Amino acid sequence: MTPMAGPIKRIDGPEAFARQFNVSRETIDKLVTYATLLKQWQKTINLVAPGTVDSLWHRHIADSAQLAALAPANARAWLDLGSGAGFPGLVLAILMQDRQGLKMTLVESDTRKVAFLREVVRQTGLGTGGPACVVDICHARIETGSTHVRVGTVDVITARALAPLPKLLWLCQPFFGPATIALLLKGRDTDLEVKEACAAWRFETSLVQSLTDAEAKVAVISKLQAHKR
Repeated sequence: MTPMAGPIKRIDGPEAFARQFNVSRETIDKLVTYATLLKQWQKTINLVAPGTVDSLWHRHIADSAQLAALAPANARAWLDLGSGAGFPGLVLAILMQDRQGLKMTLVESDTRKVAFLREVVRQTGLGTGGPACVVDICHARIETGSTHVRVGTVDVITARALAPLPKLLWLCQPFFGPATIALLLKGRDTDLEVKEACAAWRFETSLVQSLTDAEAKVAVISKLQAHKR
C-alpha cells in the first residue's frame, strides 16, 4: 500500500474499502468476519463507542488501515498498545497477513477484550504460524516490566485513543530502539500535545493529515529519548 494524497471518500462498507485500499477478496472476507464479530460482541461488551457502530468501516477500519502506508516496508516487529477492540493493530495484521516474518503483538489488559481479540484471530485464521504474519495477544498492562521483557524492542509502535501524547510516549519508550517509529492516531489537539510532550521528551516528528477525519492527524514519532535531568 502506498500513501494517498488526500482525504478519502466515506467508506460505507467492504466494497468501498476494497476499492479505496486495493486489497484482495481474501482480505475483505477476513475484515467482514471481524466486523461481524464486533457487532455481535458489542451487544454485551462496549468495544467501540455505540454511536460509531454504524460507521464502523470508516471510523474504525479505514482509520486504522491508513497506517499501513506510513511504515517502512521492511518493518517486521510491530506493537499495538492498548489494542481494545483491535484498532489499529488487528486491522493492520489482516492487511499485512502475507508479509513473511511479520509479528504483530497486541497488548491489552481488559480480559473481555482479550477474549474478543482471540476469537477474531481464531475465526480469521491469523496467528497460525508459518512464514506469514503471526499475531501475539499479550494480556497484560503496558507499563509492567514483564511486558517490556516479553516484547522487547520493535520496529513500529501503533496506538489509537489511548492517552495524551506526553503519557503515550512514556508508554512507548521501553520498546523504542534507534530505528523504531511510532504511528499514533491523534485528534484535534495534536499540535498542543506535541508541544507539551517536548517538555519531557526529545524526538523527531511529522504530522500527517488523517485520511478519514479532517480534524485528526497521525503523529509519526522517531528517535525518542527522555530529556536528561
